[in-house]
Amino acid sequence: MHLGHGIGGVRDLPVPESLFFTTAAIVLVVSFVLLGALWRRPLLHRHAEGRRLPGALQAVLLSQGLRIVLGAVSVGLLVLTLATALLGKTLELLNFAPTFVYVIFWLGVPLLSVGLGDVWRVLSPWRAIADATVWAIERSRRAAVPVLDSPWHWGRYPAAVALFAFVALELAHPRPAYPRTLGVAVALYSYWALAGMAVFGRETWTKGGEGFAVAFSLLARIAPFAVRDGAIIVRWPFVGLAGAERVPGTLVFVAVLLGSTSFDGFSQTTTWQNLLGDVRTNVADQSQWVVDLATTFVSVVGLALFVGVVIFTYLVAVSSARLLVHAPRSLAPEFVLPLVPIVFAYLVAHYFSLFVIQGQFIFTLMSDPFGRGEDFLGTVDFAPNLAIVSPETVWYVQVAALVVGHVAGLAIAHDRAVALFESRRDALRSQYPMLGLMVLYTVGGLWLLSQG
Repeated sequence: MHLGHGIGGVRDLPVPESLFFTTAAIVLVVSFVLLGALWRRPLLHRHAEGRRLPGALQAVLLSQGLRIVLGAVSVGLLVLTLATALLGKTLELLNFAPTFVYVIFWLGVPLLSVGLGDVWRVLSPWRAIADATVWAIERSRRAAVPVLDSPWHWGRYPAAVALFAFVALELAHPRPAYPRTLGVAVALYSYWALAGMAVFGRETWTKGGEGFAVAFSLLARIAPFAVRDGAIIVRWPFVGLAGAERVPGTLVFVAVLLGSTSFDGFSQTTTWQNLLGDVRTNVADQSQWVVDLATTFVSVVGLALFVGVVIFTYLVAVSSARLLVHAPRSLAPEFVLPLVPIVFAYLVAHYFSLFVIQGQFIFTLMSDPFGRGEDFLGTVDFAPNLAIVSPETVWYVQVAALVVGHVAGLAIAHDRAVALFESRRDALRSQYPMLGLMVLYTVGGLWLLSQG
């Protein structure tokens, strides 16, 4: 697998994959049988309450002071990212912004979210700026109200649009890591986030319009930590994914996450590279701008097709389940959350080695963020260990991530089914199509990894 992700990468040499494909499918089938035999009542909701952390620890973690400090650091990093992208060296690997955005931010925050919960609420620079603005307005004894103080009816569709724009830049643009391009993109997204909060309100836009906030909050439902009624609780992992999800646009949003990662893998295959080569050949007599526009257009279409495939296959699965059990209404909202562990599994599988290897360069880049030969932190001579993980280790991590993620998704879907249907027979029958979907996603994911 070639780990481009907008920045130069490494090639993982996969071992013969046929055994892994078969074994992964068998693991899912065996898991399905065991779930049907042993998991007869819904369990996740029973453990959703959790228990509170000790009071002293709560006071520190939820303190206003800590939130202000983290917000200030986050805003500082946003300013540094914009400054280095727009004013620093234009060589991608010498500029702080590309590695920070595509590796530390886009891959690191999901890991924090899955491990610690919805940390983006306190790490978001845009939320910190909005909070500070509201505080300043209220200090002047004026009411801080959004421009449009009306009910929100758009669900997560605006967030899906924002996220699609980001992954289109990352995967379709000919030079997504070029600092000037990235700087403009960060500035535009900052406007989207801040203007949305001003117009619709902080909470409303965070839940429905700010793409990263929605992505990280969904992944945070996997975490064993959550905030409820003003207190941090410890709970079973994955219980945050129990139940239905009826917020409009959730399926589309999850499909953007899952489809974009899949397309990233497919875009490294010979088939796709040959297609782009043919496109370049057909417009070779045009200017470079036209060539780039043509390849970008084709890549955006390919990305959209992968998102569409995720939506289509999911709807086929839940429609089949509905027919099998003669359900009176659509089951689409009932089983969308089990896709979230699969999203995280795909992120780990596709970008594990990029994060581990390219992520080390942040120590050098922090000391010389503009690429001008400075050494602010004394770490500019830090030598990353490029052999920190072997190709075989990476492959096994990829396989394990995909299998575990899909088994988790299967278990969450099964828990929802036994809660939804009174008949155990109907609960099991409703999951036959979901098993097929999980096998399809697992084998498809392994195939993509093996083709890079």
